[in-house]
Amino acid sequence: MTTPSPTPTTGGRWLVGAAIVLLAVNLRVAVGSVGVVLDQVRGDLGMTATVAGVLTTLPVVCFAVFGVGSAGSVRRLGLHRAAALVLALLTLGLVLRSVVDDGTVFLLCSVIALAGAAVGNVILPPLVKAHFPDRIPLMSSLYGAALMGGAAAASVTTVPLSDAFGGWRSGIGLWAVLSGLALVPWLLMLRRDVHAPQVHEDRLSMRAVSRSPLAWAMLLIFAAQSAGAYAQFGWFPQMLGDAGVSSGYAGALLGLLSAVGLPLTLGLPWLIERVGDRPYLPWAFAAVTAAGWLGVLLAPATVPWLWAVLLGLGGGAFTWTLTMIARRTRTTAGTATLSVTTQGLGYLLAGIGPFGVGALHDATGSWDAPIIALIALSGLIAVFGTIVARPVMLEDTLDRRPRG
Repeated sequence: MTTPSPTPTTGGRWLVGAAIVLLAVNLRVAVGSVGVVLDQVRGDLGMTATVAGVLTTLPVVCFAVFGVGSAGSVRRLGLHRAAALVLALLTLGLVLRSVVDDGTVFLLCSVIALAGAAVGNVILPPLVKAHFPDRIPLMSSLYGAALMGGAAAASVTTVPLSDAFGGWRSGIGLWAVLSGLALVPWLLMLRRDVHAPQVHEDRLSMRAVSRSPLAWAMLLIFAAQSAGAYAQFGWFPQMLGDAGVSSGYAGALLGLLSAVGLPLTLGLPWLIERVGDRPYLPWAFAAVTAAGWLGVLLAPATVPWLWAVLLGLGGGAFTWTLTMIARRTRTTAGTATLSVTTQGLGYLLAGIGPFGVGALHDATGSWDAPIIALIALSGLIAVFGTIVARPVMLEDTLDRRPRG
């Protein structure tokens, strides 16, 4: 069904596994490194508030647009070449935006880096499917933790790097060193690439996959989780701040929220093995997310650390969904197309989350309505997660009979 990957030696599997994790570490660096120095960037480049607002919405837009548009390119290039291209774009974008002197050009350079990250998002599941079909939960958890760890590391260390090396340009530009190093193993593997099938009958188009109830459930659970997550990152500190929590403490709690997800993500293989195909995990993720938002609604300043922990635990739905993309497909081609459909269109819908929260707050003058909407949104994780948890494979849900 696909061009088979060579049977790797133990050392070869270690190399591929390390390369996948390094790739994942880099996919959120372009996002996490800018927010913490945005004031300095705006001041030096003369960015208006409007341009800065565009910059903060670029990640979800690029993840959607370039994620959806990457299917054909990945199929033609092969997974290894696509991974190399991802890291080359990231390196180029990170370097260029650290040296430009115009706000608009900075945005364009950010698009280059984020386009690479968008393609990287969608090739991770098929890379795992191709190289580790017997270790999907483990590898998915490792790259999920790497995604979170890369974002957290960029957020935490960019300011110290800026202070140590003379300003924000060095602080955000030095991350290109990491992406450049991560490129090296993929260059070594270019001659032994993995391609999506070229035979028409074996290919899966997004149009064909869009007729699958499983694909829609996967897309909607991903969109619901991501919309809530982006709302957390954008508005959680302000919700607490408006309730009387200090800005420093609220920022630390956002860091706690992110950190809680790391051990949970690493523990997912064990949890998935224990629960099997029962929907207990999406139910649990939905319940703790709803409980966290309920706490923010009723007693935001009482034990805010507890609400941060609950919301962080609910973020495990992200890695669980990515794991299910590979577990619910039989072929690398199916995994690739389902990944593009789920993440590309899912990120597009996810953009409604932070935007809608802000709009509801402006319309009502209170956080009550937005938080109630987020509680309802968390319920969708349980609803669609129940469908995704069923032991049904994508290819078995498609009607391939000739029409007409």
